Amino acid sequence: MGEDGGVLPPSHPLTDGRTSASAFIRAVRGERPERTPVWFMRQAGRSLPEYRASRAGVDMLDACLTPELAAEITLQPVRRHGVDAAILFSDIVVPVLLAGVDVRIVPGRGPVLDEPIRTASDVLKLRPIDPDVLAPISEAVRLTVAELGETPLIAFGGAPFTLASYLVEGGPSKDQLRARSLMYSDPHTWAALLNWCADVTGAFLRAQVEAGASTAQLFDSWIGSLSRRDYQRRVAPHSKRALDALRGLEVPKLHFGVGSGEVLDLLPGLGADAIGIDWRIPLDEASARLGGGIPLQGNIDPALLAAPWSVLHAHVEDVLDRGLAAPAHIVNLGHGVPPETDPDVLTRIVELVHARR
Repeated sequence: MGEDGGVLPPSHPLTDGRTSASAFIRAVRGERPERTPVWFMRQAGRSLPEYRASRAGVDMLDACLTPELAAEITLQPVRRHGVDAAILFSDIVVPVLLAGVDVRIVPGRGPVLDEPIRTASDVLKLRPIDPDVLAPISEAVRLTVAELGETPLIAFGGAPFTLASYLVEGGPSKDQLRARSLMYSDPHTWAALLNWCADVTGAFLRAQVEAGASTAQLFDSWIGSLSRRDYQRRVAPHSKRALDALRGLEVPKLHFGVGSGEVLDLLPGLGADAIGIDWRIPLDEASARLGGGIPLQGNIDPALLAAPWSVLHAHVEDVLDRGLAAPAHIVNLGHGVPPETDPDVLTRIVELVHARR
């Protein structure tokens, strides 16, 4: 039991034993199971024809907030590929929307705000998230977990810096220039904004875990735009705050950031049990930077999913070999599944990883 008195209920998949012995959960906790677990970021998405059929005519955010549909989309890659974990179909801006911020997802572009958050008064207008508005998320998790059996569900949440970047920039950005400018020009407003983002994501993650998710992953898509010093001083404490929302709920936690090589060694200190590695750093080098004691996740280069099978096969074998440098390894991509990926390629990767002894 944690400081906040939280504890997983007896019916939780980790508590009743459904997922606690799964290869994925054991690996996140630092064991090396008989079979290396594998799942893919963005595995429930546009690469699957069944996803496109399910989403036909339905707005992205509406799909995330329709429990039956979100559960169905979450389950699709488990059925098709035989992956070792599911991740809740959602988007990092879902809790932002539920907290009352007017955000929409524009196809082909991503989250967009017509009125970005750029001043102290803008931040003061942000309201705490009401736990009751997370009911559709909790229901989607319950429906999904009821179907998954021994396969764990991963709770999904965006790291505060990435969320704040969308809020300040008004949409996706190559270099997060406005966000980083705010960080320097008004550090108090910056800290208040990131605390709000941390609390919104933390509540989002906690709702998923309490409803039955067996682990949680924090995604920091834009971490690579930060210097090590800025990350350490002005961002990392807020990511820790987001993960601290799970205090008392004994679930293992993962952190994944794109371009995080310069700050890798700082990430375990945020409360993460395992670290996701992008395609830029070999896993053995990443393990060395982390001191050799942290389970790793990754890091197949998504670009190679379109390469000839012989090339991809050799790459996956190399990833598996380098993953042996860590105490445990979960195979994944170094980023998300590209929409144009042939689903059969992902299935072949799962079969290859599972056949490796």
